[in-house]
Amino acid sequence: MDQVDFEPAQQWAATRLEADEHPSAVKSIIRDLCKQPVLIRAGGGIYNYLYQLRPLSGESGQPKTEGSSILGKFQITWRTNLGEPGRLQTQNIHSTPTASKDIDLRVVKVPPVIFLERPFMVNLCLTNQSDKTVGPFEVFVAPSVPGEEKSVLVNGLQKLILPLVEAFESINFDLSMVATQVGVQKISGITLYAVQEKKLYEPLSDIEIFVDAE
Repeated sequence: MDQVDFEPAQQWAATRLEADEHPSAVKSIIRDLCKQPVLIRAGGGIYNYLYQLRPLSGESGQPKTEGSSILGKFQITWRTNLGEPGRLQTQNIHSTPTASKDIDLRVVKVPPVIFLERPFMVNLCLTNQSDKTVGPFEVFVAPSVPGEEKSVLVNGLQKLILPLVEAFESINFDLSMVATQVGVQKISGITLYAVQEKKLYEPLSDIEIFVDAE
């Protein structure tokens, strides 16, 4: 019979979830679970283990997980048919790293109907996900690469100036554009530039639109 214990890293608390229980119904924390053996039937039986991890807060109240990708490790013990014990400790299990974004720019709304050579507005939202005031910013459409001709252009001023954005706040704004070709086209190259930091952000992903002649 096997015993499987999960030991979370010090910045995590973990709860073992049973298949027939809702997460809210499980109250035990994994730090105490290693004292309670988990059994698996012998003879090739299969048992699934599901754990819910929650970050522990530091003295400041902020999660202590920043800077560490370690989740924890497993302790597995078993006995052979002859009763001989065995033990295995896995290496530390790491989470998949995710890139944090202090500034997030996204498209909120594009008109459902767009006509050839008639200006239309693209609504965007700029969110400051940091704890400090940032800005000002410039928003523009990056020039096309050699051999490529853009079919959706900025209408009017080529650069839109955005003011300072307070910590954890968002601002919505409109970018006036115009399509020069009919059919399925792409809005591409919308780019954000932080003036004071002199930082250029990656352009937004292309957005497909349909342009009607009339």
